[in-house]
Amino acid sequence: MAWHDMPTKEVLSKLRSSESGLDEGEVQQRERKYGKNVLREFRKVSKFRILLRQFNSLLIYILILAAVISFIIGHALDAIVIGIIVILNSVFGFVQEYKAEEIIEKLKRSLQYKVVVLRGGAQKEIDPKFLVPGDIVLVNEGSKILADCRLIESDNLQINEAVLTGESFPVAKTDVVVGGGAVLAERKNMLYAGTSVVSGKAVAMVVETGGETEFGKLAELVQKTEDEKMPLEKKVDSFSKKIAIIVLFLVAFIFVLGLFVGIDKVDMFLISISLAVGAIPEGLPAIIVIILAIAIKKMYKVNTLIRRLPAAETLGRATVICTDKTGTLTEEELTVEKLYSGRLVNVGELKKLDNNFKQVLKIGILCNNARDETDKILGDPTETALIKVAKNFGFNKKIETEKNVKVEEYPFSSERKMMSIVRQSRKIKTSYVKGAPGVILERCTKELVRGKIAALTDKRREELSRTFRKMAGEGLRVLGFGFRQISKVSQEQAENNLVFSGFQGMIDPPRKEVKMAIKQAMDAGIKVKVLTGDSALTTRAISRKVGLFGEIIEGRELDRVPVDQWDSVVREKTIFARITPQQKLKIVEILKEQNEIVAVTGDGVNDILALKRADIGVAMGQRGSDVARDSSDIVLLDDNFASIVKAVKQGRMIFANLKKSIKFLLAANFGEVLVVICALIFRWPLVFLPLAILWMNLVTDSLPALALAAEPAEVSIMNQKPKEDGLLCGIWHWVFIAGILMVGVSLFVFNFGLRYNLEVARTMAITTAIFFELFFVFACKSEKSLFKTGIFNNKWLLWAVFISVVLQLVMVYTSVGSWAFEFVPLSVGQLGMSVGLGLAGLVFFEASKLTRRFFE
Repeated sequence: MAWHDMPTKEVLSKLRSSESGLDEGEVQQRERKYGKNVLREFRKVSKFRILLRQFNSLLIYILILAAVISFIIGHALDAIVIGIIVILNSVFGFVQEYKAEEIIEKLKRSLQYKVVVLRGGAQKEIDPKFLVPGDIVLVNEGSKILADCRLIESDNLQINEAVLTGESFPVAKTDVVVGGGAVLAERKNMLYAGTSVVSGKAVAMVVETGGETEFGKLAELVQKTEDEKMPLEKKVDSFSKKIAIIVLFLVAFIFVLGLFVGIDKVDMFLISISLAVGAIPEGLPAIIVIILAIAIKKMYKVNTLIRRLPAAETLGRATVICTDKTGTLTEEELTVEKLYSGRLVNVGELKKLDNNFKQVLKIGILCNNARDETDKILGDPTETALIKVAKNFGFNKKIETEKNVKVEEYPFSSERKMMSIVRQSRKIKTSYVKGAPGVILERCTKELVRGKIAALTDKRREELSRTFRKMAGEGLRVLGFGFRQISKVSQEQAENNLVFSGFQGMIDPPRKEVKMAIKQAMDAGIKVKVLTGDSALTTRAISRKVGLFGEIIEGRELDRVPVDQWDSVVREKTIFARITPQQKLKIVEILKEQNEIVAVTGDGVNDILALKRADIGVAMGQRGSDVARDSSDIVLLDDNFASIVKAVKQGRMIFANLKKSIKFLLAANFGEVLVVICALIFRWPLVFLPLAILWMNLVTDSLPALALAAEPAEVSIMNQKPKEDGLLCGIWHWVFIAGILMVGVSLFVFNFGLRYNLEVARTMAITTAIFFELFFVFACKSEKSLFKTGIFNNKWLLWAVFISVVLQLVMVYTSVGSWAFEFVPLSVGQLGMSVGLGLAGLVFFEASKLTRRFFE
């Protein structure tokens, strides 16, 4: 219903209410009719659902199948190990996601509000969930609006509607009827749920609650939208499909090959299944979780809370960040940036005040109702900014107001667009005035020039008009200041025939660290686009300050763009101002159609559709709405754009380390399978027994592969464009070459060992293969040479290799290895030969890196 288009009496009549409020009996009836004033949660994620979500991966399904097959064929230990990996992976994922949900719930609980209502003519403080349509609410400075309301009375009321519209400056509200065609941002007689009172007070009537509020309608629409799989989840599934196909092919090939060379069908089936299970990188889920865990912990330290594990990696591959402006790029706090009084100066460059500037600052604190407390300044953001800038130059409001006692105040009104306060010092009464610059200039007949009062000519008035328009053109909110001594206290005298003193231009300034963060993002090949509901002038000014100089377009222009031209507009424009939630959603969808990986930041109900649709939704933790946080994948606990860029670095590290681990795992497992195949082709005895293969996988695929997860980010990681490649892209040559080298050295050693006996040959071969893999893991640390990256920058990898070496030596030289895997003790020469040839992979790949670098 168009409540804004009705007179107050008609609204009261339609809701069968009165200015004294509802009685308790009527409230109870309406509670039963309308329900509680809360958003209906269609899909509250339960603990059980979070747990089940951890198993929803093709790789996990393959591992479960491998565990079942292993158990059936008598490899219980293999089945147990795989089962433990699957369970630990799922438990860790559950704990991390549940912990994130708990943090968000704490954020919600820390933001509990009360509301003051009139019930039967008496004031009463209640929980907002008990508000019903027809309730009369009383709001004051600092109040949170907790239902959609129609104003009945207002006194200098200003509302922060950024959460709903993206507007950075407070909006003045009155109870005057607004036309039926007015868009939400133009409805000056409406208060909307989720917004807050910046200054003033009001009496308003609740017209909509819960899901029927503007906030609630969008929130419920979002909750009906299903979550998409993240790119990492899709890539792991794609990887798993390829591995499954390769493993099935190997099973069939090895089985047929074994039959061809005359091995018994049952024995060959067991060998084929054993190799197939061994070929599956069962440690990969644990590696993914540990890599994510390390990054998530680091992200949390830079105020980035990951709600879904794969989101940590997705952010690292973002190609576009669509950021809102207010509070993310800016401080969300008005600051005076420029002063004019005879000359225009930047506040930061003004070292010494002349009398003109002193007078401008003095008027700013004497025509002002904000309170300068010991630890903070309380009041309207505009008036707070005026006190702060004066305070920076040595003015103290308390001292100044004690010397200049308040006599009368004529409050700001939207009709006059100004306010004035008459103060008395000794016997002299002076009116101090501030307001819209054009209005102030019209009321001035004189001007302060070099500390003296001079006549204000029409020519000079036009020059001053050009000055404030220039300031406004830079995105500044400009106020004009005037004063005059009066003989009689009246509004007529107080606000006419003024002496013009100057202008103050203020803006919500960018956060200090944002400019560097945006440069880092662009250096990393990430496009940054600003999507905001704020004005074009303000947005352009802030964007330029943080280093974004692209083209700008406003929402009303977007509405006129033909459908077939949206693609090019979204591709070309950098700044989108005064856009609606639907336009923001459409921009995100088009970017995704352009194959971009899109991260979207947001805090309000106007952002939630885009947050949900983006590849990665980033909500604000401090000023963000509950529904925005619930719709997101990541929460910025400090609401700072710079934290996103820090998290991007961690996300890139995740993907890089994941590929390193996969490269190592596949190369090792491929080499093992290839050794068995070659032995079958040459009709040699089995080089690796099935249980020995299991041991080799445990000692090499576990600790070293996991330790690669802790590999620090490479220096150049943020100087590269985001990569669209999959988990297997660019690693096959490593896998094949390493596999062939491993086959060569293992078979050579096996053949050498046969001159002693089969047990020695097998022990030497598997020891060589294990050392090959343990040395090869160092080559997987980086595409750069170890001489450049160093070998000691990952202590976990050093410890992992050391422990694996000790375990293998224990098995070779104790009865446990003899009993479990048919190992026999090796002589010093035999062991030296195995270790020396095990270096082949590391030497080859490090030499190739140095050679490539030389020719580059």
